[in-house]
Amino acid sequence: MKKWTTAVLRLSVAALACLTGCTMAPVYVRPVAPVPASWPSGPAYQNPEAGAPAAVDLPWKEFFVDERLRKLLALALENNRDLGIAALTIERSRAQYQIQRAELLPKVNATGGASAQRVSADLSPTGDAVVSHQYTVGAGLSAYELDLFGRVRSLKDRALERFLATEQARRSVQISLLSEIATRYLTLGTDLERLKLAHETLTAQETSYGLNKRRFELGVSSELDLRQAQTTVETARSDIARYTGQVAQDKNALELLVGARLPSELLPTELGAVAAVKDFSPGLPSELLQRRPDIQAAERQLRGASANIGAARAAFFPRITLTTSLGLGSSELSGLFDGGAGMWSFLPQITVPIFDWGTNRANLKVAEVDREILLAQYEKAIQGAFREVADALAVQGTVGDQLAAQEALVEAASVTYKLSDARYRNGVDSYLAVLDSQRALYAAQQNLITVRLSRLSNLVTLYKVLGGGA
Repeated sequence: MKKWTTAVLRLSVAALACLTGCTMAPVYVRPVAPVPASWPSGPAYQNPEAGAPAAVDLPWKEFFVDERLRKLLALALENNRDLGIAALTIERSRAQYQIQRAELLPKVNATGGASAQRVSADLSPTGDAVVSHQYTVGAGLSAYELDLFGRVRSLKDRALERFLATEQARRSVQISLLSEIATRYLTLGTDLERLKLAHETLTAQETSYGLNKRRFELGVSSELDLRQAQTTVETARSDIARYTGQVAQDKNALELLVGARLPSELLPTELGAVAAVKDFSPGLPSELLQRRPDIQAAERQLRGASANIGAARAAFFPRITLTTSLGLGSSELSGLFDGGAGMWSFLPQITVPIFDWGTNRANLKVAEVDREILLAQYEKAIQGAFREVADALAVQGTVGDQLAAQEALVEAASVTYKLSDARYRNGVDSYLAVLDSQRALYAAQQNLITVRLSRLSNLVTLYKVLGGGA
């Protein structure tokens, strides 16, 4: 008898421990990151600015210095549909988690009922037809599961991790949105500057064409010179039409991202008028792994998969459910609350899996494979993030030299064009030399605008891939 008492006591203690938080899920240990502990180094990379804040610690309102761009970003956070969908997804996941968490607690239901029955004379023991009435009111539990092996708690933990993953996904959507809008804003400024350059070039080339036309009419120059001058005019006209269409497309894309009509006062006039962004430090890869939203979301999914394994394991063990009821019953409605009308019921049920044709084992295998898949996705997210940052750092380390070289190239092309034009006017060279130098200058000026865009866009990209802007 003493042994039985001890065994029951131990079982009760174990059951109580399980009810207070025990699960059969494997202990989660964060996987080792499959990337180096520091960013790449070499000729393509430069040392970070000393004392500059880390990207994840720099709010987007401080990173984007341009006031018009900041107002545009704030407008997008209020109106962008993708961000709205992400917020609604969070609300849905929160509700699902609340539903699953409620399964840990017993549900008390109040009931009330009335029934009437007529028994025919042939079936009545008295030989007379009988009409009976029954009225009941009560409250009780309905199929409440004692979570002895943590099945319900594991499902609750899985729902929690999925909810937290959706929250990180929303932060990731916001980061991508801010980056995309800033890049589109800079692209719009770039195309406006290219359009301006094309207009200036057209004006200059029309003047040159007019001079060549007069020279041709006077017999000083050949028709070849005239037609060569005309090609530069038509090229500039073509570029004006192309960039005009591109500017319109840039505005349409920006309007879609913002989710509202674009106030004209918030649009850039040219790339050179856009204020530069604030400097920041890339920090260490370990900081990126802990704070970048998409990596955190992948880890939350991985933790949820571990919890799902606990639920699959618990399915191998007995499930105990309780159904209880306490209330009043009477054959007369007026006597429902009289003495002696009380009634109760207690219906415990235990379900022990004996032979399920391998269903539970297959479910456990699915849960374990799902965890391996999510582990691979988590590691892939880390490797992808590391590569994105390394690429952006490589551009940052070299774009300054590229910009300086391109500026020098524009200066040299400008001097070459002036000299060749002077030599042509003095009859030393043909107009072909002027045409070649003019084309080289125009191409160099366009490429300079492109390099300036690349420098600013890369800073925005680096800020994004480092997890800034959440």
